[in-house]
Amino acid sequence: MDNGKDQDMDVRSVVEAVSADHSFGAPLYVVESMCMRCGENGTSRFLLTLIPHFRKVLISAFECPHCGERNNEVQFAGEIQSRGCCYHLEVLAGDDKIFDRQVVKSESATIKIPELDFEIPPEAQRGSLSTVEGILARAADELSALQEERKKLDPKTAEAIDQFLSKLRACAKAETPFTFVLDDPAGNSFVENPHAPSPDPSLTIKFYDRTREQQATLGYSEGSLAAPSAETTSTPHGSVGAAAGHRAIAQSNSTDISDNLFRYSAPEEVMTFPSTCGACAKQCETRMFVTKIPYFQEVIVMASTCEDCGYRNSELKPGGAIPEKGKKITLSVKNIADLSRDVIKSDTAGVIIPELDLELAGGTLGGMVTTVEGLVTQIRESLARVHGFTFGDSLDESKKNKWREFGSRLTKLLSLEEPWTLILDDELANSFISPATDDIKDDHQLTYEEFERSWEQNEELGLNDIDTSSADAAYGSTETTKLP
Repeated sequence: MDNGKDQDMDVRSVVEAVSADHSFGAPLYVVESMCMRCGENGTSRFLLTLIPHFRKVLISAFECPHCGERNNEVQFAGEIQSRGCCYHLEVLAGDDKIFDRQVVKSESATIKIPELDFEIPPEAQRGSLSTVEGILARAADELSALQEERKKLDPKTAEAIDQFLSKLRACAKAETPFTFVLDDPAGNSFVENPHAPSPDPSLTIKFYDRTREQQATLGYSEGSLAAPSAETTSTPHGSVGAAAGHRAIAQSNSTDISDNLFRYSAPEEVMTFPSTCGACAKQCETRMFVTKIPYFQEVIVMASTCEDCGYRNSELKPGGAIPEKGKKITLSVKNIADLSRDVIKSDTAGVIIPELDLELAGGTLGGMVTTVEGLVTQIRESLARVHGFTFGDSLDESKKNKWREFGSRLTKLLSLEEPWTLILDDELANSFISPATDDIKDDHQLTYEEFERSWEQNEELGLNDIDTSSADAAYGSTETTKLP
């Protein structure tokens, strides 16, 4: 409180101050607040800061000089992300280094350890910046805080908790393997990848669309969650024409994506139907049409625009049956013209650049329609956004230099100082790179290779559980009745 560099303010002033845009750093604000342990007045400090390549956070710390109570909390000052995120970290027995990984847990995130059937709900450990070891140690300390009282009042429950604490502490000491799961519907949590930008064999990241219940938990009003009507309108073939169809899709799509899509063929039918915005959960409009891309297949283009929050989204879905084999596409990039090749990357396709030892698992960037240059740019931006501790104070100098070197090598790909290779590995064969010649066989820089999917890949895609025998029998009987 008596620190000359700190500013004594009331709560209202702090809220107004931290809500402002501080482009050159924000000062530390100090507020006198009541201690919830002893009832005396303590000191709360607030600092609005930006984690490099991550997001704005509000760090708060409380200290009571009377009873010694101390706590800290991290709250996110930025916006809620359009999709939720789920991190799965596999911890092997004896792997002590994995406990030093930094973890950003937002106030809406849940931490789970499936092997122990253990869950830390959002309200138990609110927003925090810690490590895997720190989170487990804090959970163990909070569970054992009132054990002496429990042993007197409820010995059986206390004994069960002691048994569980022994298992939890065994996990915290890497004596037994376990899975650390961080699930955040707001998409504002993070687990460090020390191997970045290379893939981490122990860490998997999945992004998902929030459910209506999760939207409501994050504070969206009930009115915005009202179920959209099932009314769907379609424009009959021949009454709109190609030009009007182009305009209908372009209104809710970026220029680059529209140009890439429309150079192949015009939509025959544009359908419009109500949907729910993935950012604010209010009703919006989605346009859809089916088109055929030469040397590829039939695809479904969907584009949505929200008039309330301005959110825009475009998706490309494969049409037709699921291919029997996967497909691996390899492009040798040698000149400037290769950077302008059209690329359709499905949400199941992985991206590999051997010259950089870079490998992105399927679903990392989602589905997109872009160019080779646009794909590299998206990879660079995504790595900077996902790996939040790239240049933070917590990273040692050797790792910073590694990131800088990788960033410069990734940028050099676009300057074509030397040839490089782009590989799209798609289990469902729904990805595409446009050829530079009229006949795809004459393009010697582009190769397509089909491969048999493994049982594990089919299991992950849900294909092993598909049973079409009844449908096949029905179609077979229909065909039989048609025969004279």
